[in-house]
Amino acid sequence: MKLTDLDIIVTSPPAPGWGGRYWILVKLTTDTGITGWGEVYAASVGPEAMKHVITDVFSRHMAGENPENIELMFRRAYSSGFTQRPDLTVMGAFSGLEIACWDILGKHRERPVYALLGGRMNDRVRAYTYLYPLPHHDMTEFWVSPEMNAETADDYVARGWTAVKFDPAGPYTMRGGHMPAMSDISRSVAFCKAIREVVGDRADLLFGTHGQFTPAGAIRLGQALEPYSPLWFEEPIPPDNLLDFARVAQAVRIPVATGERMTTKAEFAMLLRTGGAEILQPALGRAGGIWEMKKLAAMAEAFGAQMAPHLYAGPIEWAANLHLATSIPNILMAETIESPFHDALIKGTIRAEEGFISLSDTPGLGIEVDEDLARAHPYTGTGLHLEMRQEPCDYAKGNHFEGGAPAADR
Repeated sequence: MKLTDLDIIVTSPPAPGWGGRYWILVKLTTDTGITGWGEVYAASVGPEAMKHVITDVFSRHMAGENPENIELMFRRAYSSGFTQRPDLTVMGAFSGLEIACWDILGKHRERPVYALLGGRMNDRVRAYTYLYPLPHHDMTEFWVSPEMNAETADDYVARGWTAVKFDPAGPYTMRGGHMPAMSDISRSVAFCKAIREVVGDRADLLFGTHGQFTPAGAIRLGQALEPYSPLWFEEPIPPDNLLDFARVAQAVRIPVATGERMTTKAEFAMLLRTGGAEILQPALGRAGGIWEMKKLAAMAEAFGAQMAPHLYAGPIEWAANLHLATSIPNILMAETIESPFHDALIKGTIRAEEGFISLSDTPGLGIEVDEDLARAHPYTGTGLHLEMRQEPCDYAKGNHFEGGAPAADR
């Protein structure tokens, strides 16, 4: 069996667009006629440029190869161009293609992917979700309203969710880490207080940031949130100096979680060695794929760290996350997006039920992709999947950050 054909679809979720402006789906076909689906989570270059990168990685390192030889193909891509170091864009391209290889292998052997990773460790995986506006909420005001977020949290917990995430701490900008405005700290405390009062001990609070603070700024914010006992303090500083995470982790009595902007076990190893994070959040469509993150899970286990795969993408990466989660002992939970388009794109083949997900024994990733639906929603915008704000933090008039909502110009 050999990999022969590649197809790439860039699909754009309809408004409100939970999951980003677009998702890059890849479809691989073998000479035996088996197809596999993967998803590339990469935002460094635009989707048209990324298509060329994906095509190059496939033709250079994977075309004509047996999809079983994942280790070999990974080493080719990782080492290409005399690098042998983490490369966000190349490894993002490889990650989506690697996920598709696992889908092919599972279908070929008539087994689910998790069965090829060591079998079913977990009958069900705990899921969590961002807090999104309820139908009657004002879409603009929601992101700065502790009361609206508390109302959503109460609704989610009533439906079975045991963990909810929110990120009211102000903007992430191209300027790197900044000191939070006092108003952003006050709002963050108000969010934690309001949500904790509503959910009590029925659910964990997951405090999200986007790497926007200096270590000192992260410590100020984190210490202010400690009375509400969040389960984690997510990506408090930029990922370009991994040693600084240990400074934050040692000063704040909330577990530090991070990883969505990191790639390969090499980058995560620094966090584990230094105690910079106790919860790792890889995006499987960027971090090297399923096999590379299976290795990371074993490394994390030895350090007493847990895995919580990140998702701000489409449902194919979600499926990959869940197969990894099902197969490892140190899974904490998996991020999930409740969205009609997410559900329709895989025809409801995987769903969260009362805050947990159980995978079937359907071969491969266990999903049925609606290819026509994906092609019917092409991305026609010019923005990247996610974008940093150019304006700095506003210390005078305050900040209005939209959280998980994409910018209006899609």
